Amino acid sequence: MTGENDIVLIHYEDRPLVFARIENIAEDYKPGWNHVKLLLLQIPLQTVTWILRNSYIDGDPFTMDGKNVRLERIICPEEPEEQVPDTEAAIESNPAPGHKVISFSDFKKK
Repeated sequence: MTGENDIVLIHYEDRPLVFARIENIAEDYKPGWNHVKLLLLQIPLQTVTWILRNSYIDGDPFTMDGKNVRLERIICPEEPEEQVPDTEAAIESNPAPGHKVISFSDFKKK
């Protein structure tokens, strides 16, 4: 379920429009509806409050002024672990022809 502090991508007319962070979700007086405060991640930053059903917060499409809108929760993808070679050792053992390897330790003040 999408909740506070989650990042969502707002789709407008089936096109991605802007990223937003859900700042607050407060119940409305009508059951099943919520006041959703969104921080639009654009320049300048702007906040908006929409009154949405629970299902709309979780990604079901809805309309605003006759235009199709949908929120898509964004989950940070996991990065595969890469084995990074020790570049300093690789450079020292295999310097480019005609180039001199300079150690940064030579520049330290003593």
